[in-house]
Amino acid sequence: MNDLHLAPETLDRRALLRALRALKKGDFTMRLPLDLTGIDGQIAEVFNDIVEMNESIASELARVCKTVGKEGQINQRLRVAGVVGAWAGEMDSVNQLIGDLARPTAAVARVIESVADGDLSQRMLLEIDGLPLRGEFQRIGKVVNTMVTQLNAFASEVSRVAREVGTEGKLGGQARVPGAAGTWKDLTDNVNALAANLTGQMRNIAEVTMAVVKGDLSKKITV
Repeated sequence: MNDLHLAPETLDRRALLRALRALKKGDFTMRLPLDLTGIDGQIAEVFNDIVEMNESIASELARVCKTVGKEGQINQRLRVAGVVGAWAGEMDSVNQLIGDLARPTAAVARVIESVADGDLSQRMLLEIDGLPLRGEFQRIGKVVNTMVTQLNAFASEVSRVAREVGTEGKLGGQARVPGAAGTWKDLTDNVNALAANLTGQMRNIAEVTMAVVKGDLSKKITV
């Protein structure tokens, strides 16, 4: 910290100019002397308060940048004691930005966690505080919801086919997942191929069994 003055009771204007230039460049180490009196003393006090306020805000911004951006603590916010007016408005704006970024992130995490737990009923809300999501937030929300919907449709169809073919004996069942593509389509096709193979084998066994009942021993089970 540098104290800039010539005489104990007189503020050196050149020193003040150097301090102001340092502040302009983001150097928060400069201070004016505190032993001045009168108007000069008030100027020094106010200048030092401004520098300290900027230093505190810069320190908080660095802390929140690390805790939120690097460490993932999305509940962290800027906190600087004594800020008022535009200073407080500036901090509120940053905190609002963090909140606006954090809420969709938390919503995505909630839905994905539910999927991991086997709950396919959850969806990401496409609005916050009554206002619709926009831009990338809206796109991410729609993608997440589409993913969960596809998973739900696939799981429902697989369960239905397994129940009909395996439990109820309704042969010929096939899974139908509208809009399935890529791996989803491959999985659906594999389930349908399995169901078709089981259906074919069961019908073949039934055909051979009926032939044997009728005395026809020429039929064979094909594998």
